[in-house]
Amino acid sequence: MLDIFRGLKNLVKVSHVKTDSIVFRLHYSITVMILMSFSLIITTRQYVGNPIDCVHTKDIPEDVLNTYCWIQSTYTLKSLFLKKQGISVPYPGIGNSDGDPADKKHYKYYQWVCFCLFFQAILFYTPRWLWKSWEGGKIHALIMDLDIGICSEAEKKQKKKLLLDYLWENLRYHNWWAYRYYVCELLALINVIGQMFLMNRFFDGEFMTFGLDVIDYMETDQEDRMDPMIYIFPRMTKCTFFKYGSSGEVEKHDAICILPLNVVNEKIYIFLWFWFILLTFLTLLTLIYRVVIIFSPRMRVYLFRMRFRLVRRDAIEIIVRRSKMGDWFLLYLLGENIDTVIFRDVVQDLANRLGHNQHHRVPGLKGEIQDA
Repeated sequence: MLDIFRGLKNLVKVSHVKTDSIVFRLHYSITVMILMSFSLIITTRQYVGNPIDCVHTKDIPEDVLNTYCWIQSTYTLKSLFLKKQGISVPYPGIGNSDGDPADKKHYKYYQWVCFCLFFQAILFYTPRWLWKSWEGGKIHALIMDLDIGICSEAEKKQKKKLLLDYLWENLRYHNWWAYRYYVCELLALINVIGQMFLMNRFFDGEFMTFGLDVIDYMETDQEDRMDPMIYIFPRMTKCTFFKYGSSGEVEKHDAICILPLNVVNEKIYIFLWFWFILLTFLTLLTLIYRVVIIFSPRMRVYLFRMRFRLVRRDAIEIIVRRSKMGDWFLLYLLGENIDTVIFRDVVQDLANRLGHNQHHRVPGLKGEIQDA
């Protein structure tokens, strides 16, 4: 088991070369590791051990009844969840089932939980895989080990010149590259919201307000309310088994089943509810930030200045005025990876080139600040 978790850590290991934001990394690194870990825990508990134990009569073999109830699903009675435990009912949702068939709440999800969590992990990694494919190793190629900063002056000068030449020759050609990353961030938001709806469907419409219901239950008199965790993840359920009797008549056997796995499931999904809400909020803020960057060159100057204090403000203003949003994004990522002093020199040299050439005709360049 420990070897599996070590392999999982390597799978979602974050590269030392930063090509994305912290919030985006939360999606493909932390969240994927959480989901995969939960899937492994549930798989271990489900297939190594006994995930269900049913109280049965002598007429039916124990393994047969347990296997049948696990595969066929179990149920509770909705109207009995508010009854007094130990007085009206032996356990919430458990009682006589001869009434309205619509009162039965069937639980078919538990054998699929480990697969669903694994599928969710794949979905969370998809935007990262897409961006890794689109990014194409550009940042890693451009930094040329300048993130270390320890090399000979001649080597450093040569690498700075190569980087500067690339930035100069490819100025204003990085918009599409940057927009692809923004699309991946948008996909990350769509994914986390979509997964809330996916889990809501998975739990028969009970998941969307699950966290709020739990908070509400904890803050009120619990004797007068139904525990939402017990309702969605019951520890005890009913199961009906039919078999032929000695004379050919169909016999009905009523069994009560304990689902110890649901104690783990409820903790997993209450955590996931709050985690997904937090991810949604942070990703939404990130996308609003991206929109502001796209439409506000002044904000680009301010953010660049705030992040890279060594770079002179006039140099930043020249670069933002004479380039496009994609160039700003590329420079920002390079600044996250390159030694600060080297990055300051590269930005200053680029600004000097742009300043010296502003009166010459450079295709596509204008004097005023350009929107993306």
